[in-house]
Amino acid sequence: MSSTWFAVTRIGAVLTIGQLAAAADVTVRTVRHYHQVGLLPEPERDASGYRRYPAQTAVDLIRIRTLADAGVPLSRIDALLRAQPPEFAAAISDIDAQLQRKIDQLAEYRHRIAQLAGGESLFLPTEVVAILDRMRGLGVSERRVRLERDSWILLQALDADALPQRIRDKNAEFDDPETTRLYLAVDRSFDWEPDDPRLARLIDDLDAWEIDHRRNPGQSTKLVAARIAESSPAWQRIVDALAYRAEQRAP
Repeated sequence: MSSTWFAVTRIGAVLTIGQLAAAADVTVRTVRHYHQVGLLPEPERDASGYRRYPAQTAVDLIRIRTLADAGVPLSRIDALLRAQPPEFAAAISDIDAQLQRKIDQLAEYRHRIAQLAGGESLFLPTEVVAILDRMRGLGVSERRVRLERDSWILLQALDADALPQRIRDKNAEFDDPETTRLYLAVDRSFDWEPDDPRLARLIDDLDAWEIDHRRNPGQSTKLVAARIAESSPAWQRIVDALAYRAEQRAP
C-alpha cells in the first residue's frame, strides 16, 4: 500500500483525485469513469477550484475496485455495496453462476475454433480430404481445389449415398495418366477466352474421354458441374459443348 493510504487514515484527511486514485491503485481515468456511471460521488470544487475527497471515498473506491476486479458487472456493484450480508452472499453466488456460464460458453467457442482449424476435415470425410490433397500433389491450382472442395460439400448435401462410389471413381480417374492430363489441361484453361482455339481441341479430347468411359452423370453431378462452370466462361463453354454433344449422341 502506498504512503498515500497512510495519509488517508489520519482523521480529517482529504485527497486530490490523483491521491485518491493512488490510494486505491487505480487510474484517475477510472475514478472519473466511476463518477460518470454513478458509483462514486463527485464532490464539489473547493474555493481553489479543486475537488477534495474524504478518506471514506478511498475506502469506497477500494471496495468498488475489488468487486470490479472479481468480475462483478459495474451495473451491480452499487447494489452490492448497500446490501446486507445475506443479500450480498446471494448476489455473489448469482454473479458466480453467471461467470461460470460465460466460461462454459467461451470454452464452447474455443472448441469450435479448434474445429475450424481443421479446415476441410470439418466439412468433409477424410477420404475426400485425401483426394483434395492428392490434387495439390498433382499440381492442380488451389483455386480449382477450392472449387472441388465446395463441389464435394454440395454433392454430399444432394446425394450422400452416392459419395462412396464417387470417391472411388475420383481416385480411379487420378490413377489414369490420360485423365490426369485432361484434368490439368482444364485447370489451366480457366482464364482462356471462350473463343480461344485451344478450347476446341480440349473439348474434342474431353468428348473422346467421355465416350471412352461411357459417362452418364446423374442429376446431382450435373448440378455440381454447373456450379464449377459458373466460375469461368471457358469452363462454361466446355460444359455446354459436352452436354450438346451428349444430347446429339443420345438415341
